[in-house]
Amino acid sequence: MSAPARRPYWNPYLGGIALGVVLFLSFIITGHGLGASGGISRVMAALVQSVAPNHVDLTYDWAVMAGGGRHPLDHWLVFAIVGTAAGGFASGALAGRLKLETFRGPSISPSTRWFFAFLGGAIVGWAARMARGCTSGQALSGGAVLSVGSWVFMFSVFAGGYALSVLVRRLWN
Repeated sequence: MSAPARRPYWNPYLGGIALGVVLFLSFIITGHGLGASGGISRVMAALVQSVAPNHVDLTYDWAVMAGGGRHPLDHWLVFAIVGTAAGGFASGALAGRLKLETFRGPSISPSTRWFFAFLGGAIVGWAARMARGCTSGQALSGGAVLSVGSWVFMFSVFAGGYALSVLVRRLWN
């Protein structure tokens, strides 16, 4: 059986409208906006709870999620991140875009690219825990309710990204 024909990406404006509708429905149905770090934290709490339950009880954030007999995976955010991953996988498969590849510039090796990707992901994950929330929750949910702090945060993220791009541009050229 041959791979499906490669289809074009969605129109970004339609994708943005669809995301807005999902965010709106999230506020109506759950009373909360969207964000990923809470669901990922719950998955991590469940993993730690399976090997070191006492450690979960002694760590404040995890004890809130998993203490007192509560199971950390018993939360809608866990289903949201699982659905996001499954939906992305299904979308890539249906569009004929599902394959393993490493996007990189000509002056960087694949292993170096993966190293920097994991380093950046670890830093962002640590920062999200320190900030008690992720960029998606801050930008989408906070921005949707016109939170001044969220808007300042997002302008700072973009300004920082542009400033840092000057330093790492050589990795892509």
